[in-house]
Amino acid sequence: MEDLADLYPGFASRYVATKAGRLFARIGGRRAPLLLAHGFPQTGAIWHRIAPALAERFTVVIPDLRGYGWSAAPESQGGAGYTKRVMGSDLVALMEELGHARFAFAGHDRGARIGYRLALDHPGRLTQLALLDIIPTFAVWAAMEAGEDAAPHWRFLAEPEPGPERKIAEHPQAYYEDLLRNWSKAKSLDVFDPRALAHYRAGWGDPSRIHASCEDYRAGAGQDRQADEADLAAARTIDCSTHLLASSDYLSKHGREEPLAVWRRSFAPEATGVTIDSGHFLAEENPEATGAALQAFLAG
Repeated sequence: MEDLADLYPGFASRYVATKAGRLFARIGGRRAPLLLAHGFPQTGAIWHRIAPALAERFTVVIPDLRGYGWSAAPESQGGAGYTKRVMGSDLVALMEELGHARFAFAGHDRGARIGYRLALDHPGRLTQLALLDIIPTFAVWAAMEAGEDAAPHWRFLAEPEPGPERKIAEHPQAYYEDLLRNWSKAKSLDVFDPRALAHYRAGWGDPSRIHASCEDYRAGAGQDRQADEADLAAARTIDCSTHLLASSDYLSKHGREEPLAVWRRSFAPEATGVTIDSGHFLAEENPEATGAALQAFLAG
């Protein structure tokens, strides 16, 4: 770990104790708080190309989620320790420890799933919510059950323990690198900063983190989907302004329904959105457009 490059010069490093164990976070800037949450199979390093500009206007907090990066990877079975409700509570605890009772939230991939679950579970907590390249969990599973094959890794990673853990552990670097490559617009690892790739690779061979990522997806297949369906039945919606940043070559090409339409008919009836010319990794593949879109939304 000591040999990994510091992608956030000028940012403070902090460990904060939570029920999950210690969460690692980078913190930079001084103004209104903004939390940036990464997705699978990465770490907080994903934001390094846009965080410095955001830190000119916000106090930017960039955690590694539980089970990822330098944060604790607690034991779990059946997804119980990696529900988005539990992971959202981690981030509430982190932000409260840093002195932020309310904050803006931008999340990519799994981090975005934590963001919308946190918004539904903790009304009034978020001032704004930016979702990078997702539709709700219930909608992903509904699409797959309707015969769409948009996210085959969801089924694989959610298989019972220890099946996927053992398969990934045979060649972890190859497995995760293939995901990054295939989900990028260029179908190449060249879109990533080699220093960021080193951060991601540092944890990919760790059995506890392989297990954590599988538990993350098991939660998606079970408890997270159930939480979505319960909120749909109760007609609950997100109470803060919500903005979707959808990639042109990943999310926007998956499913028969426009991603923004899914949000508007479910949890965010007034959601706005923009399409970014990118594969799935918006903040790394097209940091200029992604940063500008976030700045414009957060300024509103």
